[in-house]
Amino acid sequence: MSVAPSTAAKLVYQIFDLQRAVRCVAAINSRGQDTGAALQGVLRFVGEGESRATHLAERLGVSAPVLSRHIAELEEQGYVVRRPDPGDGRAQLVALSASGVEKLRSIEDHRTATLQGLLEDWTEDDAEDTARTLNKLAESLRTTARAKAAGSTTTTTVAEE
Repeated sequence: MSVAPSTAAKLVYQIFDLQRAVRCVAAINSRGQDTGAALQGVLRFVGEGESRATHLAERLGVSAPVLSRHIAELEEQGYVVRRPDPGDGRAQLVALSASGVEKLRSIEDHRTATLQGLLEDWTEDDAEDTARTLNKLAESLRTTARAKAAGSTTTTTVAEE
């Protein structure tokens, strides 16, 4: 089933509007903290498990030098540790330190409480339905992006239709 161009256009607008709203909330939440929104995002991805810095850069959609600066700053703050990749001595593995685990937990608890406060007029069903829809959208976008990166021409995006 295909999405109509007018529906796709509305969805694009809503996605960008959501991004702006999330950036505003993130900026408010980052005030007074030692890690800004960008470092918090890196911290979250590192928190998913030890991995190569190059893999993290791909997942975050940033260049290796940008990620390297973020990792260096998080390492300086004591939140991440690096070690050589035993499978490839040229590569590094990045993981959270014990204080990084605590910092990430604190950030996520704060974000959760903030969102709960902002969604006081929502029902549990509203939140669960939205979470399912956002998950479906994100998975569709990731699947399409992976197919495009692999050179597949069988998957199309909404913008192509």
